[in-house]
Amino acid sequence: MKFTELGLSPNILEGISRLGFETPTPVQSEVIPVILEDKRDVVALAQTGTGKTAAFGLPLLQMLTPKSPVPQALVLCPTRELCMQITRDLQSYATALPGVRVLAVYGGADIRPQLSALERGVQVVVATPGRMLDILRRERVDFSQIDRVVLDEADEMLNMGFVEDLESILSTVPDGARTLLFSATMPREVAQIAKKYMREPVEITVGNRNARAENVNHEYYVVHARDRYDALRRIVDVYPRMYGIVFCRTRLETQDIADYLGRDGYNAEALHGDLSQHQRDAVMKHFREGQTQILVATDVAARGLDVNDLSHVINYNLPDELHSYTHRTGRTGRAGKEGIAVAIVHMREHFEIKRLERLIGQPFTRRPVPTGDEIVRARLLAFADRLQEHDTISPSVEDHLAEMLDRLENLTKEDVIKRFVSVELEHMLDFYRNAPDLNVGQGPRGTSSRGRDLPRGQRDSRDNDGGQPRRPIGNHREQTSDKSEKMVGLIMNLGGLNGISPPVVMGLVNELDPRKRVPIGIIKIVRKQTYFEVPESEWEGVVNGFAEKSIELGGRVVAVGRAGAPIQSPTEPMRTRPKPLESKPSKKRKDKPRHKNKLKKQAKKVGKDVGKRRA
Repeated sequence: MKFTELGLSPNILEGISRLGFETPTPVQSEVIPVILEDKRDVVALAQTGTGKTAAFGLPLLQMLTPKSPVPQALVLCPTRELCMQITRDLQSYATALPGVRVLAVYGGADIRPQLSALERGVQVVVATPGRMLDILRRERVDFSQIDRVVLDEADEMLNMGFVEDLESILSTVPDGARTLLFSATMPREVAQIAKKYMREPVEITVGNRNARAENVNHEYYVVHARDRYDALRRIVDVYPRMYGIVFCRTRLETQDIADYLGRDGYNAEALHGDLSQHQRDAVMKHFREGQTQILVATDVAARGLDVNDLSHVINYNLPDELHSYTHRTGRTGRAGKEGIAVAIVHMREHFEIKRLERLIGQPFTRRPVPTGDEIVRARLLAFADRLQEHDTISPSVEDHLAEMLDRLENLTKEDVIKRFVSVELEHMLDFYRNAPDLNVGQGPRGTSSRGRDLPRGQRDSRDNDGGQPRRPIGNHREQTSDKSEKMVGLIMNLGGLNGISPPVVMGLVNELDPRKRVPIGIIKIVRKQTYFEVPESEWEGVVNGFAEKSIELGGRVVAVGRAGAPIQSPTEPMRTRPKPLESKPSKKRKDKPRHKNKLKKQAKKVGKDVGKRRA
């Protein structure tokens, strides 16, 4: 089928012909005729990267009245990047439509130019919900002539909490306006909004609901949580030509991982909501042009990224929701090309992989974390391929080649190759010489391959540096610690009521610097506070790390201080460890103290024994 068979006007066909488009994708073939010929609402489900923008954009442009400079179509999408991408695409489709203007309206940028453009007149508004609602509240736009509303990436907008914003915006649109809903997945929330705001919609599904692209291979690596960053480095190193995105959960983690990769010699940049619009544009420009090899991003920031030829998507952490995995992996394997989706998981996340397999209907392949020898081999062979492919010889080399050959005449061909490669890859060869094995076995306790030869009681108890065994404390397991070093007690301002558990404590401490493993000793959790031990050489770094990075958990900033000393949080007032309660005379009977059992209960309630143990 050709675009000429879909009922598009000559001007639209001319515009897409200039772009070199001839054959529509399956979603375009299904959706375009329905929008043009049927007056009903439309729900279209298709995988990310299948051409949904053209599917709604081409008929939307064709049905405009260019002579009327008022908003006639509204496109709502979840993020700035997607908003700008849709606007660029619509503008490119409309090159043969004189008088048609498309405006991007999004937060993080000066609102005044956007208001001025609206006053001058536009036919299509592409907007994020927050900024669009802001402009509507200012009464600076008139939507009385809107006859088509597009909800693009509807599942993500709902997941980001835009339900109330969408309802407020849709209330300003005429009742007779058609609603076109596009989504990669169909979770319950999307079905509910379709039922509530759409009238007998036509549902078009291209492929299976919630399915991943079939040309994406799903792989996962199992490591100890403390080895996650090292595993990421090895995965990147074993694919020398990797061009991809590393997804993280939080802005803080995203920036930290990008910084660490940069310091370790990788061409990486971060993309997250704390960056200004100018910074985000610069990062995306570098990434699209191939100047940046690895983009480290949050889910929200990476929405709408339309970058060709991505080879990998790496989940540094698994997303909390299935549809987020859909959008992450949809960044690769586009336009019929092969892609690889990687997940780095720890031992307790096996059930998440099984759940994803069941939900997407595709298997995940477990891969061993590359060893140092495997990485060196991959790098050497990749370097040989580069030499073979590089067939353009610089004139400067030709001019001095004879002299170079004279100086190297005493070396054999093999000697020249060995020395050349050693000089070129010296740092990597040294780094992975005698590198430890990070793989975790599939035994009942997830024993690592480097612990298989240990006695039974010491398996699963070696760290990346010294290999000392862990020692169990009560019902909690701790990270490796050197028994010869004095331990210092620290206290955290959150406890069991805030969802704190031993793994959470270890994760929070080690997220301060993913490249560094801080051993943790005793962990004592009460309702509102947590006591834990770290080596004396580490405690100041841990306390300062929490103070500088303002880590939030459950809406509260995590604050840590030395046991018995004040805890200073960046956003919360100074607080100190509760003093042990003392027996006070009863008001009714001054000659008798309170009952000991009541004292014990009260002491437990406020965490009297927090900090009781000292290193």
